[in-house]
Amino acid sequence: MSKDSNQHQKKKRLTLGSWDEARALMWRYRYRLTLGLAMMLVSNLAGLVLPAMSRYIIDVVVPEGRAEDLLWFAGIGLAATVVHSVIGFGLSQVLGVAAQRAITEMRKQVMTHVSRLPINYFDSTQTGVLISRIMTDAEGIRNLVGTGLVQLAGGVVTATIALGWLFYLNWRLTTLTLAILVVFGITMAVGFSRLRPVFRARGKINAEVTGRLGETLSGIRIVKAYGVERREQLVFTRGAHRLFRNVAKAVTGVSAVTSVAGLVIGVIGALMIVLGGRALINETWTTGALLQYIIFTGLVIAPVVQMSSIGTQITEALAGLDRIREIRQLTTEDEEDASREPLSTLRGDVRVEHVCFEYEPGVPVLKSVSLIAEPGTTTALVGSSGSGKSTL
Repeated sequence: MSKDSNQHQKKKRLTLGSWDEARALMWRYRYRLTLGLAMMLVSNLAGLVLPAMSRYIIDVVVPEGRAEDLLWFAGIGLAATVVHSVIGFGLSQVLGVAAQRAITEMRKQVMTHVSRLPINYFDSTQTGVLISRIMTDAEGIRNLVGTGLVQLAGGVVTATIALGWLFYLNWRLTTLTLAILVVFGITMAVGFSRLRPVFRARGKINAEVTGRLGETLSGIRIVKAYGVERREQLVFTRGAHRLFRNVAKAVTGVSAVTSVAGLVIGVIGALMIVLGGRALINETWTTGALLQYIIFTGLVIAPVVQMSSIGTQITEALAGLDRIREIRQLTTEDEEDASREPLSTLRGDVRVEHVCFEYEPGVPVLKSVSLIAEPGTTTALVGSSGSGKSTL
C-alpha cells in the first residue's frame, strides 16, 4: 500500500512539474505567443465577415434584386479571405520559428545535463533511451509554443463571439446547444486525463525498444559470436508487441473522443432541423437568419471539435516534459562533488618507488620500478610487448 502511495505521489509530482515546465516555456516566448494570438484573432475576425453578410444578402439583396450590391459584398468577402490567408501564413512563420527554437534549446539543455551525470548512470541506462530523451521527447514542445495552442485560444475567442450572436438569434436553441457542448467538453477532459499516462508510457516503451535494438545492431558481431540471435529477436518481438498494444489503446481512446465529437455535431444538427425548421414555418425566422445561425453554429462547434486533435498533441507534449523533467532531476557529478569534504592542498606529483609485481609466483612482471611524475610533465612508458606497461 505504501509503495502504491509513493508511486502516486511521484506521478502527481511529475505531472505538476510538467505544467510548471510548460508555463515557463510559454512565459519565455510570451512576446511571440502574444503576437501570434493577436494575428490569430485578426484572422478569425476576418473569417467572420462572410457569415455575417449571409443573412443580409439572402433576406434583402436577393429578394430586392439589387445586383449591383452583390459586387460590393463579393469584394468585401474576397478582401477578408485574403487577409485571413495572409495572416495564416505569417502566423505559421512567427510561431513555427519560435517552436523550433524552443525544441533546440530544450535539446541542448537536456544534453548538457545528461553529459554531467555520473558514469554509473550510463552503465545502467541504454544509449537509445538517452537519445530518445534528448531528441524525441523535446519534439512535443512545438504544440505548446507553436500554432497549436494559439489556434485553440483564437478558436475559443471566435466561438465566444459567435455564441453571443447565436443567443441573440435564438436563445432557446443556443442554450440546448451549449448544454450539449458542455457535456462534450467534460467528456473530452476525462478522456484526455486517461490518455495522458498512455502517451507517457509510449515514449518510455519506444525508448526501451529503440535502445535495445541499437545495442543489438551495434554489437552484432558479439551477438553472432555467442549465437544469441534468437534471444535478441524474442526480446525485440516482445517490445514491439508492447508498443503495439500501447498505440492501439491510444488510437482507441482518440477515436472514441472523435466519435463523440461527430455525435455532438449530429445531435446539434437534428436540433436545428426541428427547432429552426419550426421557426421558419411559423415565420419567426427568415431563410437568411436560419442560414446565418447554421454557419455561426459551425464556428462554435469547430473549436470544440478541434480540441480533440490539439488536446492529443498537448497531452503528448506534457508527457514528453514529464520524461524530460524526470531526467533533469537526477543528481549530476558536480552536485555530488559539492556534498563531499574538500581535499587539502595537493602538490600533484606522483612517486613510484621500488614497485614489484607478479601475476604468477616466480614470474615477476615489474622489478623494482621507480619513477617521479612532476606536476605538468608527461611521462612515457616505453617497452616491448609484454614488458609490463599496462600492468604499471
